[in-house]
Order: sequence, then structure tokens, then C-alpha cells
Amino acid sequence: MSSTATAVKSSKTALRSVWTLRILLALFFALASALPKLLALPAATTVFDAIGWGHWFMYLTGLVELAGAVGLLVERLAGPAATALIVFLVFAFVTQLTAMHGENAGTPFIFMVPLAVIAWNRRAEGAELLGLRR
Repeated sequence: MSSTATAVKSSKTALRSVWTLRILLALFFALASALPKLLALPAATTVFDAIGWGHWFMYLTGLVELAGAVGLLVERLAGPAATALIVFLVFAFVTQLTAMHGENAGTPFIFMVPLAVIAWNRRAEGAELLGLRR
């Protein structure tokens, strides 16, 4: 097998892997994270009551997560959406440390790693959206 054929094959594998990450993370953020907040399920309301910011913040958080999930599935928005979700998770980490006394504080980092892979892989689209590349 030639080096060109190997490069094309590994490129297709990488593309499929990133798409798989995007789909899995979009499903997580939409169904497991945003939906309970938007439906005001008891598990979500309990957490936001403990934070003390009220239900409006729970709904806002759910909308941000849902927007991020949709963005991960849109080719041109995947990189910026992944970057925005990383920033969002940094704030989630700080909230876990301060309001929840460190309980589950490591969880946001678990999701930051695959989001960083997506953001890096789709960095050209982000630069184009910001007008840094033409």
C-alpha cells in the first residue's frame, strides 16, 4: 500500500472518529444534560436549588447546552460550538467547586478532552467565522 493510500485511509478514519465524537457528545448534551433542565426534572431542580440561582438559570443552562449540542452537529459550527462548550464547562467546574463543595468537580474535565479534539479538528471553520481566514 502506498503512502498516499495510507494517508487517505487514516484521514477517513480520523474524520469518522471526530464525527462519532460529535454525535455522541451532541446526544449527551441534548438528552442527558439539557433535557432534564428544560423539563425541570427533580434531579436538575435539586442541583439548581442548591446553587441558589433559581430556575431561570437552570433553563438558561439547558438552552446553552442544547444550542451547543446542535452546533456540534452543524459542520461549520462544530469547532466554535466545541470551544463554547469548553468555556461553559470551565464555569461548571467552578460552580462545582464553590456551590457544590467539589462534588463531581472532575466531571466537566472528562467532557473537555473530546470537545478539545473536536475544536482542534474544526479550527479552520472557527477562524473563518471570525474572519481570520478567507
